[in-house]
Amino acid sequence: MEIVFTVLILLIAVAASGVVARISPFNLPLPLFQIGLGAMLAMPLFGLKISFDPELFLLLFIPPLLFTDGWRIPKREFFRLARPILALALGLVFYTILGVGYLIHWMIPVISLPAAFALAAVISPTDAVAVSAIVGKGKLPSNLQHLLEGEALMNDASGLVAFKFAIIAVMSGTFSLLNASASFAIISIGGIIVGIVVALTLGLIRRKVIDWSGDEPGIQVVLTLLTPFAAYIFAEHFGLSGILASVSAGMVMPYIETASAESAATRIQRDGMLTMIEFVFNGMSFILLGLQLPGIVALAHIDAQTAGNVPVWHLFAYIAVITLALIVSRFFWVWVNLSLRSFANLLLSGQWKRHPGQDIRLLTITALSGVRGAITLAGVMSIPLLLPDGAPFPGRDLLIFLATGVILYSLLGASFFLPWLMKGLRLEGMNARRQREITKIRQHVSQAAIHSIETTQQKMAVGLDEKDLVLLNEVSASLLSTYRMRMDAESDTEETYRAANRFKYFERELRLAVLSSERAEIHRLHALRQIDDEMFQEFMTQIDLAETWQKGSLSNTSTHTV
Repeated sequence: MEIVFTVLILLIAVAASGVVARISPFNLPLPLFQIGLGAMLAMPLFGLKISFDPELFLLLFIPPLLFTDGWRIPKREFFRLARPILALALGLVFYTILGVGYLIHWMIPVISLPAAFALAAVISPTDAVAVSAIVGKGKLPSNLQHLLEGEALMNDASGLVAFKFAIIAVMSGTFSLLNASASFAIISIGGIIVGIVVALTLGLIRRKVIDWSGDEPGIQVVLTLLTPFAAYIFAEHFGLSGILASVSAGMVMPYIETASAESAATRIQRDGMLTMIEFVFNGMSFILLGLQLPGIVALAHIDAQTAGNVPVWHLFAYIAVITLALIVSRFFWVWVNLSLRSFANLLLSGQWKRHPGQDIRLLTITALSGVRGAITLAGVMSIPLLLPDGAPFPGRDLLIFLATGVILYSLLGASFFLPWLMKGLRLEGMNARRQREITKIRQHVSQAAIHSIETTQQKMAVGLDEKDLVLLNEVSASLLSTYRMRMDAESDTEETYRAANRFKYFERELRLAVLSSERAEIHRLHALRQIDDEMFQEFMTQIDLAETWQKGSLSNTSTHTV
């Protein structure tokens, strides 16, 4: 019963953190509020304590988070930016592991080199969600946002796989770079293959279930939820990377979807589930970090002795140095890569092509955007408690303390400096390509709708009497007018553009007002017991879906013109 109450308290804390973050006068990212709330729950007044099973923690938190990220990342942008993403997700990770690992070992000699490499590996993954929470969605240049998302997805995998190798080296006491490199390739490629196979298999099962018993949203959502755990467990069973299996399973899901067979209700429930998983698991990770924080801080004196009998404030200085080293390394790596690309252009074309990212401010924004988050926390909490001989893992508490400090320092640093650096940053040119694509897509969709209405009208008109024919023409004329107005909303002519968007705005506001009135009336009838609960829920679902569509499809292009 105790574990049930603990889970319920954590879920309440996740929900409460979202409310506190919204109403707080301080513009801080949500993870900081969650860490603070967790620390408050660990105080003597509440006394909430949770002991971790590292392997269970890794299994519960890593697969769904990476699977969700892999599913939702824009695939076209990911492959278009594959080279810079790999440069950050592979090159920068290994550069960070070597450079920061040696720095940690040099600063704190009692941390062995393999353990220092393990710490450097686990603080390599970045958190693009935390960056979006800090600067706001859509505030970063679109290319930079996609780059950060792709990097966060891939360096989660590369950093945690490297972390696993470093932990094995600490546990065994031996390490061979050649053997580790070969094993890394086999384990990584094998994990990717397992993830794809599991996703394909479960996709086939889902389609067969639809063929056999129809599209039941609950069954489809459960099978989808099982996919990341199945991929992770199968890969780990064969000694391969469960982390990469979860990532690859998520990335291939959109390509093996049963979209042609499943209903809109299934897709809506599934998307809601993914959003819920991302919010709850990220939130619980940071709240669990907060719960551990008082104990970790209380162990600072012991850690200071472990670190060589240094004053406690030295530990915080070490964290500051490590965080600064991560930022400087990131800045230098990005600058060198962009400079090399410009140099390659000079050799090939005879012209020095300056890349937009070589602007010092954008480079600094990119460097500070390397915020550490839930994956780092999940990884460091998975450090084994004991060595194979039964002895305590050397410096485990110190490693967790340093990693926790890096998460906090990177969040605080980004919170203070990123909004300041973003002031006055002009995004029109940077996001123009995306806007042109959106306009083109909307025009194509409207043209297809108009063609479909005209074709269907001609087919339906056959054999109709005069009254029905008049009614059909009225309905089709109304629909055609709406879609032609939407096409005009993407017109290059300013007057046509403004009039069409005003039309869309008025249409949107009137439809939302109608839906609000419908919802109020349904509530009134339900309160008077004139409709039963089943009918009430059915009507409310229809109204909610209509309102969601109105807000999602119309507001983006109408409110900004008013």
